[in-house]
Amino acid sequence: MSTAREQPDPRATLRAGLPDRYLTPGDIAEIFEVPKETVYQWRKKRLGPPGFRIGKHLRYDPADVYRYVRERKAASAAA
Repeated sequence: MSTAREQPDPRATLRAGLPDRYLTPGDIAEIFEVPKETVYQWRKKRLGPPGFRIGKHLRYDPADVYRYVRERKAASAAA
């Protein structure tokens, strides 16, 4: 029996409902199936979901990520 706590797959958690923690750039990369460097480029160019800093750490609010996805879907449907 493993004593280490396994983190749930962020993609599955997001589909089922919002996770109860802030997401890391690695989580965002996994959710959108892109390299982590792409996530940093999105942030630099202000293209992806909005993030914020906690000290030196970059985090994403799951509600903002969900809203970003809904807006992207709506924009794609309107085009």
